[in-house]
Amino acid sequence: MSFVSRLMWFFKKRWGYYALAIGLMATVSLLTTVPPKLIGNTIDHIRDGDLTASGLSATVALLVGLSLLLYVMVYVWITTLFGNSALIEKLLRGKLLAHLTKMTPGFFQRNSTGQLMALATNDILAIGQTAGFGVMTLVNTVVGASVVIVTMISAISFKLMLAALVPLPFLAVVISKLGKQVRSRFLEAQSSFGKMNDHALESISGIRVIRSYVQEERDLNAFDGVVTDVMNKNKRVAILNALFQPTISFIVGVSYSIGIGYGSYMVLNSEITLGQLISFNIYLGMLIWPMIAFGEFINILQRGTASSDRLETSLGEKTDVPDTDAPIAVETPTRIEMRKLGFAYPTAAQPSLADISFVLERGETLGIVGKTGSGKSTLLKQLLRQYPVKTEALFIGDVPIERIELERVKRWIAYVPQEHLLLSKSIRDNIALGKPDAAPEEIAEAVRLASFADDIAAMPEGLETVVGERGVMLSGGQKQRLAIARALIVDSDILLLDDALSAVDARTESRILHNIRSERAGKTTLIATHRLSAVSHANWIIVLNEGRIQEAGTHDQLMLLGGWYKEQWDRQQMESSLDQ
Repeated sequence: MSFVSRLMWFFKKRWGYYALAIGLMATVSLLTTVPPKLIGNTIDHIRDGDLTASGLSATVALLVGLSLLLYVMVYVWITTLFGNSALIEKLLRGKLLAHLTKMTPGFFQRNSTGQLMALATNDILAIGQTAGFGVMTLVNTVVGASVVIVTMISAISFKLMLAALVPLPFLAVVISKLGKQVRSRFLEAQSSFGKMNDHALESISGIRVIRSYVQEERDLNAFDGVVTDVMNKNKRVAILNALFQPTISFIVGVSYSIGIGYGSYMVLNSEITLGQLISFNIYLGMLIWPMIAFGEFINILQRGTASSDRLETSLGEKTDVPDTDAPIAVETPTRIEMRKLGFAYPTAAQPSLADISFVLERGETLGIVGKTGSGKSTLLKQLLRQYPVKTEALFIGDVPIERIELERVKRWIAYVPQEHLLLSKSIRDNIALGKPDAAPEEIAEAVRLASFADDIAAMPEGLETVVGERGVMLSGGQKQRLAIARALIVDSDILLLDDALSAVDARTESRILHNIRSERAGKTTLIATHRLSAVSHANWIIVLNEGRIQEAGTHDQLMLLGGWYKEQWDRQQMESSLDQ
């Protein structure tokens, strides 16, 4: 089975626990055949009139002792088996998250957040149930039914057993057909659940926008449609699930009828005793659970297989930027050079960057400016290795970046993106994200450099203030300065600022840039921005237009050139003077 082969690594790792659980389950199945035999013998003694008080007491004591023993054994195998179920869920969730952390943006464009959440919740839960409850039902079906049937043959009558079990093959046929339909419908339900997650996430994260445009009613109606679809598809699964037990009960009922009818005939013809007939019917009753377990096993197996298919598909996707097989050791990023670098997003028809060339020595600052959509953020992302880089177009210390270990490149860089991801934790925890063991003095220094100290001092709980989900408790400027403090505390070799000062005033911007220049002397900084005052101090400035370098030079050189840069500088300076 594909499910077993995919999880063989786990079964091999936990084979001892599974062996213990299965051994105890088999022993329990064997011991449960004893009470019906004792009851039948007692009835025969009553009919024959030779039942004694001591014999009855011994039988009762044996039944009580057996019950206590079974209690202990059942407790042990249940905790062992379902402990494995909980463990595999834990391991798979960790494996999935580890996989997601290695994926590049292209993966998340192909897989929505809701679908990935469905994998981490419903699908992994279904796999865990199969590895726990599914194993239990399988063992109960195979071992339990086999033990009971062998006992029927050896202790009662082969002919009676054969007659009573005639309807059971029909059960296997019906359950097999139902199981295939369950798998198909369960996949549809899981996909629908993922879409519901997506809608809920979008509604919650965008609630302020929805309210501002008075679209609450429309969003609720749209969500109601999504939830209704989830409900209808789960109802289709539930309808098939509901057919399992009635089908099993009907077929077992037919077996009971045959057992009682034919068994009574055999008692009248002295082929079996009355006690044996009663024991046989108890054994037949003991077959009900294995038959139900068989139906449940098919149901759970189909769900687990469907979920493992979805999980395997996701885990099987490879990162768009694989690590190099033959890395070249580069201890320090002495300089950054682009040589006619070009780049196009996977789904884009036109390239976002073309013929980008510059050299940035260690300790220098590069300013990247241009119109909206000119490729500023895309250029910075080439250093982050989020997308494949053109071969031998981007060099770090004379070594192509694709020949350097990804982990080493990541350790060199601190990145402040346009959209700041803040955790729903305290300001202290958010700042120390990249350096969890940061001392209080280091955090205080990072706060000072980001010109964030006054804002924190005005908050009732200071650094312990919880910022809320995505930093909802902070203003745009406070989010930016927190993100800058988080980058500065890492003290990286390369700092990337992607329009990271757009929400602060000119005076605050000037203080932050002054602090960065003085603190990061001898380290490389790249700043992409719309506000030209943020890069006027840069050693080199490039002006992008439709992904190409339109102008390049120092601030003074670009001003003398009299092109787009000078026009924007004059306009922004005029606007700044009017604001004052």
